[in-house]
Amino acid sequence: MKDRHGLAPPSGWVVRWAALVGAGGRVLDVACGAGRHARHFAARGCAVVAVDRDAAALDTPAGAARISPVKADLERDPWPFEPASFDAVVVTNYLHRPLFAHLLAALRPSGVLIYETFMAGHAQFGRPANPHFLLRPGELAEAVAGRLALVAFEQGLVRTPRPAAVQRLCAASRDPVTIYLD
Repeated sequence: MKDRHGLAPPSGWVVRWAALVGAGGRVLDVACGAGRHARHFAARGCAVVAVDRDAAALDTPAGAARISPVKADLERDPWPFEPASFDAVVVTNYLHRPLFAHLLAALRPSGVLIYETFMAGHAQFGRPANPHFLLRPGELAEAVAGRLALVAFEQGLVRTPRPAAVQRLCAASRDPVTIYLD
């Protein structure tokens, strides 16, 4: 079901872990598209930087309260954000492995990374089918190992919102024992 802006609802994974980011937190929504996750965090009182290379997609979150759209091609342009600038970085349905180091560096000392995208095995369900755009088993957990504390990790097949093979990760700059999950 779409909202009044014609957007699909935010990912259940993102909604679940969004509570780890306090109101007033600064959030980077990477490859935001039309901004379904940017809007979710903004509605929770966060200041959101919504970045995408598609200027037309950025028209949807443009003008929304607490959302600052940034047009940037993160695969070709230099990384546009300072280190330790965000309380959370959110990435869904997007993979460009050379960005991993930038995403982690963008987190503040108490920052949270919320990531969900497609993995090997997804080709049977449609695009993306190119292995270059599909995570290997355990790849997201490996990407943060030794740098962030793993809060939650899942991988496998999902049925909703549509059949897919996915990996999901929530990782934090601080010890997950000090994170309140309720």
